[in-house]
Amino acid sequence: MEIAFDKLIRLQYVDIELNTISSLLEAIPGRIEAIDDEIKTTAEIIARAKEKLAANQKKRRDLESEVKDIKGQAAKFKRQLNDVKTNKEYTALLKEIGETEHKADKIEEAIIQEMIAADDIEKEIKAANVKKADEEVRLQKDKQVIFQEQKDFEAKKEILVKERRAILPLIPPDQIKLYNRIRAKLNGVALSPVTDDFCSICQMRIRPQLVNEIMEMRKIITCEACARILYWPKPHSEDIPEEKADDPDKVDDSASR
Repeated sequence: MEIAFDKLIRLQYVDIELNTISSLLEAIPGRIEAIDDEIKTTAEIIARAKEKLAANQKKRRDLESEVKDIKGQAAKFKRQLNDVKTNKEYTALLKEIGETEHKADKIEEAIIQEMIAADDIEKEIKAANVKKADEEVRLQKDKQVIFQEQKDFEAKKEILVKERRAILPLIPPDQIKLYNRIRAKLNGVALSPVTDDFCSICQMRIRPQLVNEIMEMRKIITCEACARILYWPKPHSEDIPEEKADDPDKVDDSASR
């Protein structure tokens, strides 16, 4: 039975391409998710900054309320000065007023620090919004590139699937069965070209008596090491030296001698 080496070699190329494209297509949702995560991260930075600003504003309100109460207490103490009857009470009340006002001053200093911090947070939010806008433009472009890649991959996959369907009927069933069995065991690669008397994939040296049989390509011979189907690659026209290539326009002078 004739061995359909050319068809098997082409089938392997198609299958490898299909596996590669399928892997790339499977990776696309993860790539899109990663971009969405980046967009989400920039939004979270702004959200955290806004939360920090809200906490700052609450703290300021609490401090302002506290200083208001303390100043009200100090004012009450000052009114009581008119009612004291002894120097001792007067002195004690003055001390109380001083401590209360000092406490109010400290809180007002804290309020000023919170106001400065609020300005910094607002600048942070503004910068984060600008960065978010820029990042979203860039990331959306990245997504569009990925979506276009997806379309290209799907179109190429469709072409390869059609080609595979066309090749299969041209290969004897027993050869297809052997090809599929080896391919399933050896990472999708069932055939290996022989280069310089070596299996190109596992680099096992081929016994000399087998090399001639492989070159004839009349039967299936598998590598003794990796068990892949061995074949002799056909030379490409560009691999043939010019002086040895056939020239259809060249006149053979030997015939006229």
